Amino acid sequence: MGQVNSAPGTPPSTRSRTARSVVTLLAGSASNQVGAALGAHAFPAVGPAGVVGVRQWVAAAVLVPLARPDVRRMTWPQWWPVLLLAAVFGAMNLALYSAIERVGLGLAVTLEFLGPLAVALAGSRSRRDLLGALVAAAGVWLLVLPGGSSDWAGIGLGLAAACCWAAYILLNRVAGARLPGLQAPAIATALCALAVTPVVVVLVVQQRLTGAPLAYAVAAGVLASAVPYAADLVALRRVTPRAFGVLCSAHPVWAALAGTLLLGQALALHEWAGVAVVVLANVVAVLHASPAPRPAEVHSAATAA
Repeated sequence: MGQVNSAPGTPPSTRSRTARSVVTLLAGSASNQVGAALGAHAFPAVGPAGVVGVRQWVAAAVLVPLARPDVRRMTWPQWWPVLLLAAVFGAMNLALYSAIERVGLGLAVTLEFLGPLAVALAGSRSRRDLLGALVAAAGVWLLVLPGGSSDWAGIGLGLAAACCWAAYILLNRVAGARLPGLQAPAIATALCALAVTPVVVVLVVQQRLTGAPLAYAVAAGVLASAVPYAADLVALRRVTPRAFGVLCSAHPVWAALAGTLLLGQALALHEWAGVAVVVLANVVAVLHASPAPRPAEVHSAATAA
């Protein structure tokens, strides 16, 4: 695992706070996947688009007050990456939730996780990183075991979510250099929430976004947005970006467990093996990445999902 901010000789109180930060990060990633699993329970009534709509509004309600962006002073060089981020937010979440509906939570999240892995490996010509890419490809093959019964549409949606996550990381490097703090993702989330408002309105008018479906969608927004955002903000004060990237590898594992326990989507042995290989490839890529990403970039990449 990547190093955390506790060198030899660090006071016990500091090591204790670092340990709590690690636990907080892991709890936040677990909450993210539990939220996604609960959101899946609303699919029969409101579909993936309905869950995404509610989640975006919850995310905006969390991020905008934290960031307090002043949109009146923004220039076009600041606006264009934010507008693209908003489009990526919507496409990524819709693709992921649609993939979850078709192929299950564990497989969908693991496929999506290929996005940040690709960014970590991109541009490198070292044999080690080439080997990492081949290992990740082998993990995906184990996970999917392509055949005539494979849900290629669901797999494609998972890979589309991965492409969107990679695009988000790259766009955030531009937006993060032009807007301080969390202003870029906050504005992008709010714009995405406005864009999906017609979907939410139609569902409300049709009386489909009520009762249990509404509760599940709101739970998805809280557990998959509010809780992870808060956990990341607290933990990143004590954990290095590299360690953060390694800890994010827990997402596919939590997704597989949440899918099994909350959705009855038990993974076969080859699927568990595929998840393990993809996670291993990511850990190696993060540990050997140089230079390490800035905290804001890693944080935004993790909370976008």
